[in-house]
Amino acid sequence: MVSVLKDLFSDIPMFLLRIPVILLALSMHEAAHGYAAYRLGDPTARNFGRLTLNPIKHLDPLGTLMMLVFGFGWARPVPINTRYFKNPKRDMAISAAAGPAANLLLGFLGLFCANLFWFIMTRTGMLFEIDGVLYANTDSGFVMNLITYTHLFFYLFYMLNVSLGVFNLLPVPPLDGSRIFLSFLPADLYFKVMRYEHIIQLVLMLGLWMGFLDTPLRACVSFVMQGMEWLVGLIPIF
Repeated sequence: MVSVLKDLFSDIPMFLLRIPVILLALSMHEAAHGYAAYRLGDPTARNFGRLTLNPIKHLDPLGTLMMLVFGFGWARPVPINTRYFKNPKRDMAISAAAGPAANLLLGFLGLFCANLFWFIMTRTGMLFEIDGVLYANTDSGFVMNLITYTHLFFYLFYMLNVSLGVFNLLPVPPLDGSRIFLSFLPADLYFKVMRYEHIIQLVLMLGLWMGFLDTPLRACVSFVMQGMEWLVGLIPIF
C-alpha cells in the first residue's frame, strides 16, 4: 500500500488531474441513481438533496480513497425507497443501472474529447510527427505542458469513468451490479444474500487491497475500452 501511494504522489500534476475527474465521476454516478429513481416515482433522493453534482453530498471517504489509489471505488449510496415504485424489482434494477451507465457515457465522451483535441492539435500544426514520434511546434515549455496535460486530463476522464462504471456493474453486494442481478431473484433468496452484505463488502475491499481482483477487473475494463475506441474510430475525422 505504501509503494502504491508513493507511485501516486510521484507525479504531482497527474495526482492533481485525478482529483476533479474522480469528484465528477462519483458525483455524476450517484446523481444518476437519484434522478432515475425520481423519474420512476421515488422522491427520496431529491428530498435528501442528492440530485446534485456537489461532491460533498456524495463522497464516501474510503470509496474515494480506493478510487484515487486503485481506480476502483464507490460513493455514498443514494437513498432509494422502493415503496414508491410501481414495479419495485424492475425499477430498482433501472435505478441501479443508471449510475454505471452515466459513467460509461462520460467515459465515451472523455475518449471523444481526447481524440478531438489530438486531431485539432495535429491539424493546426501545434503537433507534428517525425518517424512516428509526435513533437510540439513550440519553444515554450508551458505550452507543451498545457497540451500534454490537457490531453492527459481527457484520457484520465475516459479511463477512470470506464473503470468506475465497470467496477460497479460487478454482481457483488453492495455494488450496483448486485442490485441489478438480485432483482431477478426470488424475495426469500434476495434477503438471504443481503444478510451477508457487509461480509461480502469486506471481502471485496480485501480483494482490491491485496490485488486479487486486479487482473479480472483490468481485463473487463480493457474489453470495454477497446469497444469504445473501436466506436470512436468509426467517426470519419478520426
